[in-house]
Amino acid sequence: MFDICPSWVESSAVALVGTRGSAPVDARNSVPGSTLSWAAADPRRGRGRRGHVRTDGVDNDEGRRVSGTVRANRGSAEKTSFGRSTLRFLRELVIVVIGALVLSGVLRAFVAQPFLIPSPSMENTLLIGDRVVVQKIGDYQRGDIIVFKDPGGWLQGQETPERGPAGKVLEFFGVLPDTSDDHLIKRVIGMPGDNVACCDADGRLTVNGVSLDEDEYLYRSGGTPIAPSRLPFDVVVPAGHLFVMGDHRNVSADSRCHLDEEGTGDYPGAAAFVPQSDVVGTAWVIVAPFDRWRTFSTPEAFAQIPPPSEPAPEEGVISTEVVGC
Repeated sequence: MFDICPSWVESSAVALVGTRGSAPVDARNSVPGSTLSWAAADPRRGRGRRGHVRTDGVDNDEGRRVSGTVRANRGSAEKTSFGRSTLRFLRELVIVVIGALVLSGVLRAFVAQPFLIPSPSMENTLLIGDRVVVQKIGDYQRGDIIVFKDPGGWLQGQETPERGPAGKVLEFFGVLPDTSDDHLIKRVIGMPGDNVACCDADGRLTVNGVSLDEDEYLYRSGGTPIAPSRLPFDVVVPAGHLFVMGDHRNVSADSRCHLDEEGTGDYPGAAAFVPQSDVVGTAWVIVAPFDRWRTFSTPEAFAQIPPPSEPAPEEGVISTEVVGC
């Protein structure tokens, strides 16, 4: 198989043994084509060693250099691969975040929107600091809690905390609750055409002549529900409008407080009625704080209220001598 002819082999009196026989064979008389192993004195070390003849023309030092180069190239390739994977991950992350913000913005505009409760007017149903999600899909009825735009002058003198630029962006996309100072949250007591009055002989509100039991949601002082209203009133809700009240009547500046104001209307008392076009949606769930989590439904007491006996008037009818809340 190999031709072994280096001069140092001859001078070293090397003994070669063929693998096909047991007799010693002189290196000079070796037969080409036979498989041989050899033992030689290594002149570089001065001692014998067993080795193999290389036929690829590459010595050990050069082989080590080639091996190191291969490892270096492999490491460089691994680093490049890692960098590409990182860039791909960051690119996909940015796409996911942007997509989530866009989706959140769409949901906020058309499906649901979070709001922050800034006042005690709906205690103890809603507390200051509650985060409430308002659903914009679906209708509402008497007894539901709604969020609506200020119909004109209801929020004068009230201030709400303002967010920074980043907070405003997250608020716009619906990630953070809305803290705008032009929305209110109250309970619907009267729909268009309803006659809402206070109070009957038992001190309860009446709607279309039927007494309303509000113990389920009215604020309680010392365990006892407060009075539905400290002053009497009697109104008929105009077409396209609502009559609303807070659950904590003693601190709620609701429809009762504006029965002598024109607001954006053209007759005294028009400001007391909320245009249905200003309604954002109905309160659906408290999402924070977590220990306050709950959903909302229409109180059973409103199920017994009959529809109005007459069509809703174009202007609200107010039969109240003393206005106040």
